Amino acid sequence: MSRTVGAPQQVQAPPTRPSRRKAASADQPGWRKWLLYAGIGVILIYCLAPFYWMVVSSLRRPSDVFQTNLLPQPPSLQNYKDAFAPANHFGRALFNSVFVAGTVTVLVLIIAILSAYALARLKFRGKNLALSFIIATSMFPGIAMVIPLFSLFTDIGWINSYQALILPAMSFALPLAVWILVAFFRQMPAELEQAAMIDGCTQGQAFRKVILPLAAPGVFTTAIIVFVAAWNEYIIALTMTNKFEYRTATVAVTFFTGATGRDIPFGSIMAAGVILTVPLLIMVLIFQRRIVAGLTAGGVKS
Repeated sequence: MSRTVGAPQQVQAPPTRPSRRKAASADQPGWRKWLLYAGIGVILIYCLAPFYWMVVSSLRRPSDVFQTNLLPQPPSLQNYKDAFAPANHFGRALFNSVFVAGTVTVLVLIIAILSAYALARLKFRGKNLALSFIIATSMFPGIAMVIPLFSLFTDIGWINSYQALILPAMSFALPLAVWILVAFFRQMPAELEQAAMIDGCTQGQAFRKVILPLAAPGVFTTAIIVFVAAWNEYIIALTMTNKFEYRTATVAVTFFTGATGRDIPFGSIMAAGVILTVPLLIMVLIFQRRIVAGLTAGGVKS
């Protein structure tokens, strides 16, 4: 008998089930996303509310400084004019702040770059101990150094001088700058210097022409951090100066006097606070990508 062979039967695949992640996302609405946005909004309000109130208060008229409206009615620039009154010496104080912070930044970068490169590249006994000592020096509170520094600067005649403002600020900013740059130099391959030296460069030329340009993001980030720290320094500048010719802007604000010489000019103080804060805020917003790139560049070793 002949056998008939039927057509091959098609096997149907079992119905696919949606993945657990898709099912969970379909079952649950985007409440987690909105909760995240709400948390970010609360943090932003908490951080920006004091600055917003400072700006609003600086734009009120001196007679309306104690109003509680969310917007100044009407807005006025009188507080900014009063902040730059001749009796406040605020223009001179701004110059002092720019000069001191700029000098501190340049000197700290020069010392920190050379020190960090040596600590990152050279092999010598006690290197880890040196790094530990450097970071340990930054743990001393600044207030604990005020009396010894004041006594020392009084003996050598440095009170009311720029060096009395620059050197302490350098000592506080230098350890952090060295640590940031050490982490950055360590993640750069040593083959870069070796290739440059094979091409005829000395080690110093390889550092100057190859390594330093590549280290620009880390150096730039360190410069901004040091400048902001020196710009906001208060306790040393208050202790080491008693003449307006050498006061920085953060100290000069505390010596503002009102119309009678005894009242506190809240509006002028708020205006001065805005003037001191806005340049730093604009600088950070403009260079935020470079700052983040510089801070994270030393986190991964290539």
